[in-house]
Amino acid sequence: MIRIEAEAWKVMVAHAERAYPNECCGAMLGEASGEAKEVKIAVPLENAYAGEQGERYELRPEDLLAADREARRQGMDLIGIFHSHPDCGAYFSETDLKNSCPWYSFVVLSIQGGKFDHANSFLPNPEQTAAEKEELEYA
Repeated sequence: MIRIEAEAWKVMVAHAERAYPNECCGAMLGEASGEAKEVKIAVPLENAYAGEQGERYELRPEDLLAADREARRQGMDLIGIFHSHPDCGAYFSETDLKNSCPWYSFVVLSIQGGKFDHANSFLPNPEQTAAEKEELEYA
């Protein structure tokens, strides 16, 4: 289960709506205890994909490492990654799965016509062959 605090959720939705019609991406920082995760800070990151950004996102490794360093500096963990799907559902695509890390939660926000519609969270398996839906709570 992943719970996203109100301020972090506002940052995630605002970043996704601003990036529309392109995909946005970012990091989620917080605390993990067993299977329960609490996201306290959302860090918007630049979509570095060189192609059509309305269809894909790419994180620069150095940006993700910087987010991880910031989490540790604040006594937190890098909980996962969020990104948006413009004008389609909040599903975990084959590309998302291939580029995933099994130790992170992946929150996908559906942005329809420039506005937030719905979201889902996914947990990829270690082989990156499947991702189960994770219970998601947000303000």
